[in-house]
Amino acid sequence: MADELTFAPLGGVGEIGMNLSIYGLGNRHQRSWLAVDLGVSFGDEEHLPGIDLIMPDVSFLEKERQNLVGLVLTHAHEDHFGAIIDLWPRLRCPIYATKFSAALFEAKCAAERNPPKIPVTVVPSGGRIDVGPFNVEFIPVAHSIPESHALAIHTEIGTVLHTGDWKIDPTPIIGPPTDERRLRELGDAGLLALVGDSTNAVREGRSPSETEVAKTIAELMRAAKGRVAVTTFASNVARIKAVADAARAAEREIVVVGRAMARVVQVARETGYLDGVQDFRSPEFYGHFPPNRVVALCTGSQGEPRAALARIANDDHPEITLNKGDCVIFSSRTIPGNEKAVGAIINGLVTQGVEVITDRTHLVHVSGHPRCDELRDMLAWTRPQLLIPVHGEALHLSEHARLARAAGVPKVLTCRNGDLVKLGPGTPGIIDQLPTGRLYKDGAILEDAKSRAVVERRRMGFAGCVFVALAMTEKGELADDPEIDLVGIPEKNTAGEAFDDIVFDVVVSTVDGLPRQRRRDPDALAESVRRAVRSSINEYWGKKPLCLVHVLEV
Repeated sequence: MADELTFAPLGGVGEIGMNLSIYGLGNRHQRSWLAVDLGVSFGDEEHLPGIDLIMPDVSFLEKERQNLVGLVLTHAHEDHFGAIIDLWPRLRCPIYATKFSAALFEAKCAAERNPPKIPVTVVPSGGRIDVGPFNVEFIPVAHSIPESHALAIHTEIGTVLHTGDWKIDPTPIIGPPTDERRLRELGDAGLLALVGDSTNAVREGRSPSETEVAKTIAELMRAAKGRVAVTTFASNVARIKAVADAARAAEREIVVVGRAMARVVQVARETGYLDGVQDFRSPEFYGHFPPNRVVALCTGSQGEPRAALARIANDDHPEITLNKGDCVIFSSRTIPGNEKAVGAIINGLVTQGVEVITDRTHLVHVSGHPRCDELRDMLAWTRPQLLIPVHGEALHLSEHARLARAAGVPKVLTCRNGDLVKLGPGTPGIIDQLPTGRLYKDGAILEDAKSRAVVERRRMGFAGCVFVALAMTEKGELADDPEIDLVGIPEKNTAGEAFDDIVFDVVVSTVDGLPRQRRRDPDALAESVRRAVRSSINEYWGKKPLCLVHVLEV
């Protein structure tokens, strides 16, 4: 059977985050697999209470572990490498990354309590490596973190360009611009397929440059009279440098607030990306400087409740305070789903009399992803035979596909997580479905989507819980009054009757009304009481709580 080159997203398609793509080379009975990125998305307290992170289900790769030749990282954002520590022990494959990504991953591991020892092979930017039957080339692209790369995956069947996250920025603050020359060369040599970032496919024009953001931040800092705090994504080293340069010009000291920010600053210094930038101070020095001589560089741009900015907004940070006349610059965009949390922080700051500046009124943030004109440039440079939009929700994927068709790409194919796509030889198309899903990180434990803890916690958050304990004699009679505890349920119904009394009466009457033989069966008794309690509360409240019944035989 002839070999074919295949592609499948196991995360990151139909959603933004949790990126995991795999490429297969071989026939239907035996393939070598190359994984690209292994990221997370973040839990939503409203729908997934207590869930910190969401990760792709790697059960397919676990079964194919002997054929998994490696994991290659495009860059070190959490949605592209944040799941490695938790999931690599299930895969145990070689990992390949450039220097900054490897160093940031090492620092991330060092911050864990008991991290597994995960070796990473460092690849030079612009380098090429053989990973099994794949030859992988790291092509520098501009993005909002150092050393972002598109991957040209060369095989005997053809070359695929996996863009990763990218934009066209002719004047980046850190790192080289997107390598147009090399991308044009790929197009000239013939490109089988392009698997491309769709995040900003709904936005016309071009993303502004980081240099323009740096100018705005410098102007705002020069004009500020009091303290200035800047919050941004911790991984955006170019933005950190822009803030540092603006502070130095305004004769202000930088104080770094937040562990994630301090970790990135340390790695950026170790890898040379902050060479020539002044030393930063730790939070205990903040109060030593006059208000017009300090800048706090903070984590918490997405409203994270434990991050520095949330604590400052609540006025409960041990070292950092802001007062009337001070200024906070949100040098970031709010990720969809975080609007409420960010809004609460902004309102807390405004209530304290702090001026809040966002990208709504000033150019204090630019995206690291390509808008429509940049997408058209990429297609014109590389001239792929096939485009597969990834890294976006359904609307983003659809708009990227529409743009590609209008640009004359011969074949455009949209897919979903789990679709196995034949790229070549011959006509491309979806040929199979691979198992896919989500894993939830619940504290230190990984749970699958059907986990009882996840499902019940969601239900309990909506409708509360009733705990009933029954002590029964051998004759099937109550040995004592039932013990009842109600959690998350109103105290009284609309008639003013206490729910504790209602439930107590229902439990007793249910037990009394059962045949003696059924009362002697603990499981049957518990189920009868559970049903009766839920039905009764629903009658008065309109919601059915969880009900846990424990039967003790005495």
